[in-house]
Amino acid sequence: MVRMGIGELSRRSGVSPRLLRYYEEQGLLAPERLASGYRAYTEDDVDTVRRIRMLLAAGLNTATIAGVLPCVTDTDGALAPGCAGVADDLRRERARLDRAVADLLAARDTLDGILTGAPAGEAARPSPVDA
Repeated sequence: MVRMGIGELSRRSGVSPRLLRYYEEQGLLAPERLASGYRAYTEDDVDTVRRIRMLLAAGLNTATIAGVLPCVTDTDGALAPGCAGVADDLRRERARLDRAVADLLAARDTLDGILTGAPAGEAARPSPVDA
């Protein structure tokens, strides 16, 4: 089995060494530790980091990812539930995202209402936040 250091995994995965160490702290990666103390990663770790990135992009936090990662299969770059119950966990996460989207839309509507009441020209002027 070919082993690589954190720099090589970083290069191959596009993820910084600092973030890879964070994934390890969160229990998402478990590299072998050499006698020297260096981390040794394998080709499987490159795939694991890719799956982690996909799950993060799907809106899951690292605690949730730690629970579902062992049960997510990868077929030609597409992830799918691979254990009983994981699909239910992912459905709950989707419902959480739906609620967050609804909350953001309500906040935007409230802000639109505030801007509607602004004096003429005020709504179009950039705020210090936009600068």
